[in-house]
Amino acid sequence: MRILSLLILGLAVSPLSAEQVCDTTRFPLSSPTALFQNNGDGTVTDTASGLMWMRCPLGQVWSDGTCRGDAAQYDWPAAQAAAEEVNATGRHFFNDWRVPSLRELAMITERQCENPRINLTVFPDTQATFFWTSTTRPGEGNEDVAYALSFGPEGVKHRPKAERYPVRLTRTAQ
Repeated sequence: MRILSLLILGLAVSPLSAEQVCDTTRFPLSSPTALFQNNGDGTVTDTASGLMWMRCPLGQVWSDGTCRGDAAQYDWPAAQAAAEEVNATGRHFFNDWRVPSLRELAMITERQCENPRINLTVFPDTQATFFWTSTTRPGEGNEDVAYALSFGPEGVKHRPKAERYPVRLTRTAQ
């Protein structure tokens, strides 16, 4: 019995239990790979919305068809400044990158998948964690909070702007 318990415990904490699972038995994928045009430069364009996305969060580098390195963690003001810095350097081909709004970031959420809730073919190595949006919480007394969207089970929450999360930039494709 003890060996069986250890085996079950081992399976529960094994890397296999942390892999993405998608259920398309009831509904088709909400963000299928065919929806995205691969631009061949570490970006994709969502053909339905017209938004261009960096395939990797800031801090990671697109190399050999995947995201390499660790995603940088920013507080909310630093995430906005990081987008401005990317635009000032021109290192990502355009000068109009921005932190996505809550609505924009939700568009690339894959509702039929878990751990993470995103299309890993299009956005490889995305962690099941919160990502910043540019959307702030309206109302007096809410100046220090903004919305973050988790690609994990947490969903959308308003978070203190001092907390640190990754950011994936977007722009309107032309």
